[in-house]
Amino acid sequence: MSKPVGIVTGAGSGIGLAVATHLISKGYRVVVADLNTKTGAAAAESLGPNATFIQTDVSSYPSQARLFKQAYEWGGNRLDFCHANAGIDDRQYLYDDKEELDEEGLLKPLNTKSMQVNLEAVIQGLWLFKYYVRRSKEAGGGKGKFVATSSAAGLYMMTTNPQYTASKYGVVGLTRAAGPVFVKEGITVNCICPGFIPTALAPPGILERWPKEHITPLSTATKAIDAFLGDDNMTGQAVELSQDKIYFRDMVDWVNESQKWIGTESLSLWDEVYQ
Repeated sequence: MSKPVGIVTGAGSGIGLAVATHLISKGYRVVVADLNTKTGAAAAESLGPNATFIQTDVSSYPSQARLFKQAYEWGGNRLDFCHANAGIDDRQYLYDDKEELDEEGLLKPLNTKSMQVNLEAVIQGLWLFKYYVRRSKEAGGGKGKFVATSSAAGLYMMTTNPQYTASKYGVVGLTRAAGPVFVKEGITVNCICPGFIPTALAPPGILERWPKEHITPLSTATKAIDAFLGDDNMTGQAVELSQDKIYFRDMVDWVNESQKWIGTESLSLWDEVYQ
């Protein structure tokens, strides 16, 4: 039987590299996906012969689609795991007072690149992942684990980055909505919500001044990954990472039975209407 195959985006450094390294130690073959060719290629080389690098811009659907196709073929027509981890902060602030007009005198649109990378790419990644997992049975696969990186900002807020906050809330919502459906065919969907983990997203000067007691180590992220890998029924979970501990965060309670029915029981009605 062939080895399980995983994709990790944003794996050239930080959380992505830590997860890729952890998967290698678990017997996986891993595709390191990153926009940065230098750090991505170096990361894959450091992981040895069971890793390969594919340069990817997750905000581009064609680029991400090529990643999944190439990863599936490199893995012997098999794909078992994906960590949609690539992320960026706000490229333009919603509060900006330096607005610009176009040639028609219309206000130019806000740069929403962070939404494309942090949320839309995750949705498209799940779309691609389930396609290839479903086609992995002959090679020994057929079950899959999808993990997305949200943030503590997806549970609370980050006033400095409202788009980032919105995108990370979206990842939590996607996880909770899609997880219970996909698990019926053996695909689990979960997300991690890290506190402050030192990564390339941290602005210059922050790390030197950040109190050590408020740093979450990369090992906490791999604790969450182990929880997902160890339970084929764990799905729809948003797991907060803070310091050395992981916390399974429940959704807010349904306010009444009507709202609960709409959220959990109306799927068959929607299906009938769509068909």
